[in-house]
Amino acid sequence: MDAPASKGKASGAFSHPTVPSANPYILLNYLGSTRDVMTLAHELGHGIHQVLASNKGALQCSTPLTLAETASVFGEMLTFKHMLRREKNNLSRRVLLSGKIEDMLNTTVRQISFHEFETIFHNQRLKGEVSLEKICKIWLDVQRESLGPVFNFQEEYKYYWSYVSHFIHVPFYVYAYAFGDCLVNSLYDVYASEGVDSFEQKYINMLRAGGTLRHNELLKPFDLNTSDPKFWKLGVNTIIKLIDDLENII
Repeated sequence: MDAPASKGKASGAFSHPTVPSANPYILLNYLGSTRDVMTLAHELGHGIHQVLASNKGALQCSTPLTLAETASVFGEMLTFKHMLRREKNNLSRRVLLSGKIEDMLNTTVRQISFHEFETIFHNQRLKGEVSLEKICKIWLDVQRESLGPVFNFQEEYKYYWSYVSHFIHVPFYVYAYAFGDCLVNSLYDVYASEGVDSFEQKYINMLRAGGTLRHNELLKPFDLNTSDPKFWKLGVNTIIKLIDDLENII
């Protein structure tokens, strides 16, 4: 792990696997803030997932996109809940809650809009070359539909799509963030209901499966079904509850 921020170091954070016989490499720019702690939990979740799945070998250790963000976001949720339980100061609790709510909205609403942008762009590309002006228009149209009329976008925002490296390096990955966040919210509800003793081994087995099983098969031991609208409502209700908790202490 390369954790400290330093001059000339690349920004961001990631956990990158190599081969099943070697540990993954984790990069952070850690400065000690609450967000940095959450980022550490996120990337360690990826690392743990990669290590546990390595037993499946090089061809099957990679997880499907539907589960790619599960361990990372679950690690974040465990860390957030622990920090919130320990914090007694109302102002500090408000900071924790508002930060988590913002992250969860970014992970669901924002990433879904990113996926919508990708879908429209690639459908247009099938018909021919897409100009810069057209790409910018697609981007702004999607963002306006997603965020509503309350937001006024600055002129330069039309180019913001070019900042999102996923569109170039890992096309159609971003939906995994929204999928993973709702999945983790439902998983955490099971964890909170069952307790760690019942939940732990099932969770470890899910991570160890790597890419050998589809998400619906891996979630059966938790009695979760992604085809059921209740599954997704449970995930969204977690965000609503956090908003209610924040409003109660403001």
